[in-house]
Amino acid sequence: MALQYSTAVRNAKLDAVETAIGASAVLKIRTGAPPANCATADSGTVLATCNLPADWMAAASGGTKAKSGTWEDTSADAAGTAAHFRLYASDGTTCHAQGTVTATGGGGDMTVDNTSFAAGQAFTVTGFTLTAGNA
Repeated sequence: MALQYSTAVRNAKLDAVETAIGASAVLKIRTGAPPANCATADSGTVLATCNLPADWMAAASGGTKAKSGTWEDTSADAAGTAAHFRLYASDGTTCHAQGTVTATGGGGDMTVDNTSFAAGQAFTVTGFTLTAGNA
């Protein structure tokens, strides 16, 4: 039998992620493959930088935790194809999470309205949900 946690434990783990990253996190959308882990130096070109709301994730429920508020950049930093993201503390330099980026419906860890960025264009994150395992 696999290890299982109650919904309350899974929700607490997810809420702890937001607490550890902190209020007003910074999201950067980048080109290329993500680095090996969050301790590895940034890679790829920064296409967009989003200063997320102070409370950037909804309260965990049912073992999942979804983005809260609008995550957007009204003027992309550079042109290129979005491939990964990194979530930083509010200082914009301490990486706490990273993953893949695809267009809506593409199955990435985060989905955006368009993965082909032009400098100065607006973009929106359409989906980002964390799911706790061991249900």
